[in-house]
Amino acid sequence: MTTHDHTTLFSPTRLGALQLAHRVVHAPTTRLRADADHSPSAMMVDYYAQRASQGGLIITESSHPSYDSRGYEGAPGIYTEAHVQGWRKVADAVHARGGSLVMQVGHDGRQSHADLADGNPPVAPSVVPFEGQALTRQGWVPVSPHRALRTEEIPLLVESFRRAALRAREAGIDGLELHAANGYLVDEFLQDGTNRRTDAYGGSLENRVRLPLALVEAFASVFGADRVGVRVSPSGTWGAISDSDPQATFGYFAERLNAYGLAYLHVIEPRVSGVEDIAPGQAPVAASFLRRAFNGPIIAAGGFDRTGAEAIVRKGDADAVAFGRYFTSNPDLPERLRHDYPLTPYVRDAFWGGNERHYTDFPAYAAA
Repeated sequence: MTTHDHTTLFSPTRLGALQLAHRVVHAPTTRLRADADHSPSAMMVDYYAQRASQGGLIITESSHPSYDSRGYEGAPGIYTEAHVQGWRKVADAVHARGGSLVMQVGHDGRQSHADLADGNPPVAPSVVPFEGQALTRQGWVPVSPHRALRTEEIPLLVESFRRAALRAREAGIDGLELHAANGYLVDEFLQDGTNRRTDAYGGSLENRVRLPLALVEAFASVFGADRVGVRVSPSGTWGAISDSDPQATFGYFAERLNAYGLAYLHVIEPRVSGVEDIAPGQAPVAASFLRRAFNGPIIAAGGFDRTGAEAIVRKGDADAVAFGRYFTSNPDLPERLRHDYPLTPYVRDAFWGGNERHYTDFPAYAAA
């Protein structure tokens, strides 16, 4: 026992069916190092294995349910048999280290380019032009003009997510996280800045959550709801996302999620201790606000350090804390936080694509 073992960041917890030995979670972190056929690469297997810890949870980078749902070349898929085989190697490697593996599944919506979808335009709930970038084989380029999904296409979209869930289960993945954050397709349906629809999937809060809830149900039908999580970013602006009343929108969504008995709600929040600290004009939403709306476990994410992570868990606003940037450069991050060892600085230039350099070559901490 070390002097730090009293901290609640290292006490066991349960997220639905997932029993964890500690509360330091590997956040879904887009690294864009899949093979040319969008299968997880050998270096991805190494990367996740290095970051697996006994009784810890790893959430994968966003994996895509169809060829045309990607916004970035190099992102992995979960829509072919080859993808299943690749993810099985990742799952086996994480399980061999005693970790649990949850796959984030997402559709990038309007944050994409026709070159990533055989020349077809990206899809979104509505046509709301914005300036963004997609990563194609020609490098970073402005996104293509998008089109609005037709009502009759939405059941097909839901089915693509259900089939992704079946493949993830076949690969030995322990659970799924619905990517409903960061201005991608599900988030675009939730928020009224991007959802201008007049059919059953737009307008009222009830209509705007219809697709997200259908996707949750599709995942739960395969894995059971206690192995399904949802990630949201109520105060995010990535992808030119916006909502006229984020507190109402995300509060309502969280309350509707209570009906399912999910494993967790994963909240990306501004770096503040609570709603009261947010400056006027900012979206007043954080884990502490959603804690009042959501009955299940909450994972908080958003630039936490060791002190902040311990504080939010101790306060009870989150049950676990997800780390992204520091996990990229500290494969043994849970142990470093447990013992308060120094952290290796991350290398931002290597975040999005590349080779093994600054990806799988970061050593674990060796006590002198």
